[in-house]
Amino acid sequence: MTKTVKEQVEQCIEEVRPQLQADGGDIELVDVANGVAKVKLKGACSGCPMSAMTLQYGVISCIKKRVPEIEKVEVVQ
Repeated sequence: MTKTVKEQVEQCIEEVRPQLQADGGDIELVDVANGVAKVKLKGACSGCPMSAMTLQYGVISCIKKRVPEIEKVEVVQ
């Protein structure tokens, strides 16, 4: 059975979630539409100066590798 784009994005998020939770943070997939995945950083990740790096090298790299339909990942509040 083929996974939807949203399910594929969620799978990437689930893979990086344990590292975020280990540092007191978390990430939530808010929406996927028109090639854009919207995520929300929670806990210690919200406002953390390292969150941009976490997104770029963890979440975004996984999503871009596995879900070519996603052109952009946005952080929403």
